[in-house]
Amino acid sequence: MNTFMQNFPILAIMSLFLGAFITSLVARHSQKAGNFISALSVTLALGFILALFKPVMLDGQIITYWLGGWEPVAGWAIGICLEVDALSLFFGLIVTVAVFVSCLYSFTYMNHDDALPNYYTLFLMLSGSVLGLVLSGDLFNVFVMIEIMTFTAVALTAFRTSYEGALEGAFKYLAVGSLGSTGVLVGIALLYSQLHTLNLAQIAALMPVTQGSSVVLAIAFGFLFIGFGTKAFLFPFHPLAADAHAVAPASISLMISGVLTKCGVYGIIRLTYILFQNANRPVVSYLVTGFGAVSMFVCVTMAFNQHNFKRLLAFHSISQVGYVITVVGLSSALGLGAGLYHAMNHTIFKGLLFLTAGAVQHQTGSLDLDRLGGLSKRMPKTTALFLIGAASISGLPPFNGFASKWMIYQATFNAGLLHHNLFYLAVCVCALLTSVLTLASFIKVTQSVFFGQLPKEYEQVEEVPLAMRLPMWILAVLCVVTGLFPSLVQTYLLTPAVSAIANIPAYVDAAMGAGYAADRSVPGGVIASLPVTNTWTPTAWLALLFSVTCAVAIVAILGSPKDRQHEYISQMGEEESAKYDSFFSGEQAVYSQVGGSDLFWGFKHNWRKYFAVMHNWHSGIVNDYTLYGVAAIAFVLLVCVTTL
Repeated sequence: MNTFMQNFPILAIMSLFLGAFITSLVARHSQKAGNFISALSVTLALGFILALFKPVMLDGQIITYWLGGWEPVAGWAIGICLEVDALSLFFGLIVTVAVFVSCLYSFTYMNHDDALPNYYTLFLMLSGSVLGLVLSGDLFNVFVMIEIMTFTAVALTAFRTSYEGALEGAFKYLAVGSLGSTGVLVGIALLYSQLHTLNLAQIAALMPVTQGSSVVLAIAFGFLFIGFGTKAFLFPFHPLAADAHAVAPASISLMISGVLTKCGVYGIIRLTYILFQNANRPVVSYLVTGFGAVSMFVCVTMAFNQHNFKRLLAFHSISQVGYVITVVGLSSALGLGAGLYHAMNHTIFKGLLFLTAGAVQHQTGSLDLDRLGGLSKRMPKTTALFLIGAASISGLPPFNGFASKWMIYQATFNAGLLHHNLFYLAVCVCALLTSVLTLASFIKVTQSVFFGQLPKEYEQVEEVPLAMRLPMWILAVLCVVTGLFPSLVQTYLLTPAVSAIANIPAYVDAAMGAGYAADRSVPGGVIASLPVTNTWTPTAWLALLFSVTCAVAIVAILGSPKDRQHEYISQMGEEESAKYDSFFSGEQAVYSQVGGSDLFWGFKHNWRKYFAVMHNWHSGIVNDYTLYGVAAIAFVLLVCVTTL
């Protein structure tokens, strides 16, 4: 390998941090110059990461860079290391592409805001921190990047202080998110007390010898898992994402949804498969898969009750991250491949959806699903872009969401058959049901925002400028390309990343020196087989789909129709209740405008008891959300102490 290429990881990170510093100086005198520095910074970072694709992804090399030249001495890592294997580079590509697109979008989207030098400074610092996290080979350096990431994300969430709830959303993010940061810090301290190192490769080498009899290490795992889970906004930390997305600029929503959550996903993969190497233990599998499945289902149902465009997208975002975490917990090559594929796809289609929501807000000044409507007549290009994103997240072929979700269904179903385990089969059914609900929810959004009657107040709305559409088209094209060519994605991205997760000795030796892993009997991985296959059993899947259909039918008829008309009238009045008689009829209006709270009203009524519980759970009170977080920490620690 070219020796100079070993500098590319640090150059990619420093181009963003240095760009933030220069932008803060230059943009105060010339915003155009500040925009140029920002564009140059993100382009350089993307270029350096792309340059690593061949040696890392194709040739299977692992690049290490020791800051200050402080390499290991006498078998101990005493310096900070950047270590880039195929897994790190996979997430590095996700980060830099998302950062590049978000920055391009911001130049037009944010040009009417004040304090833009502060925005781009914070934006580049956020970008540098997430890239530094996924490329870091030092655990404490990971924590430092988490702190920079958290505080810059909080500041950017509250950037538009004139928005109602902006400061409140940022405060909730800071207060409850600090539980995750604290969990990571405590976990690091406990690990250091037992292993006396913070280097990820050395921890992986020492862990098999020490963790079996150490309660302290079990507690450390619990704190680290919940810490990274918080950064992925897993249940019960998901309300933070909804509050943040509702008030943050759309470009920052892309960053939070598409980039910050991936840091949590990356941390959980690195934690369970490489550091602690316990992903194949049943209790860890149930823990990770369980948190993912609950997040997946709860958040998709919460989307049905949203009236704010971006809050609805926020709940869907965490639901899709739940898919990723669910299959990561399966400890199989197919599960990891499916999880990584969907993590990449989630960044692409969710980023596209948030940018289209930002375009709607930019042109209309509203995100209210009950006020919007008919915008396809005035914004046809944005509508087309939204439909691509909606089809992708709903899992419709030939878009990328279909390919990764199909792998997820296979992974969960195969795990159930392989282990004769009803839990994994139930998770598979949950994943299928979540996809159905996702599609239904986006039918609601499409009807509420883009079709139907165009309100008079929006008759003069115009299409967004080309400078805002271009970043959206980049993501839309990626939605199509990564969906049409899944075999290429598997060959050049998924297989190298999955192989890197399994090849722990190579990761250890790259940082600590050849033979270090063998001397400490580091296992070759916890994955049964590396090839990511697409085999499936048609008969079994037919039986599964029949079971799901029966389950949905049973749920649909659980609500007794007895005296339902009288119940409607008593709840909302005779005139309003007539809106739901035989779908439409009895309305006095000239046309029937379907609002965000109208479509699938019957479904929500049948599930009204469940939604009542969710309504009480999502109280909006930061004390309640903090209590939920503390309860989650206590639960995970109890599981770890009693079973690991």
